[in-house]
Amino acid sequence: MPSPTLAGLGLEQKVIIGIAELAVSNNTSATLTTYSLGSCLGITIYDPVVRVGGLLHIMLPDSRIDSAKAAAQPAMFVDSGVPALFRAAYKLGADKHRVQICIAGGAQIMDDGGYFNIGKRNYDALTKMLNEHGLRIHAEQVGGMVNRTMYLNLANGDIRLKISGKPQETYLCKS
Repeated sequence: MPSPTLAGLGLEQKVIIGIAELAVSNNTSATLTTYSLGSCLGITIYDPVVRVGGLLHIMLPDSRIDSAKAAAQPAMFVDSGVPALFRAAYKLGADKHRVQICIAGGAQIMDDGGYFNIGKRNYDALTKMLNEHGLRIHAEQVGGMVNRTMYLNLANGDIRLKISGKPQETYLCKS
């Protein structure tokens, strides 16, 4: 997996984070973006003191279902992706006690009966992990039956969402 740390990008750079990917940067000209958060979760962390932020697009809660896949692509799973996100942010000076954590996604897409309920399972795994480490979620928009696109502006930590079916973006976090 290529390094998830991005630095020295050009002006007003939009960085796209795909499914099961993550990126961390201290470039205040960058906006980290991930599309199509259905049952997946978009997890952002942002340290306003050093202006380091990261975005993770996870698919599944538990890497034990495929340890080889987790080793090759840790951002696929909550239990391997979240630690990787924090480690990458720490390398750029972020502090665990200053980071603001925001999440979006966790919807019930293409599972009308809630049989698999991957979105809820992702959310439950994430909140359990954060609680175990004494971390809290600053803001969230999860659940429902809609896809979301998430944007993290590294200049100020603002997080915007584009929600399918809604004409305008909304702020999840605003500095």
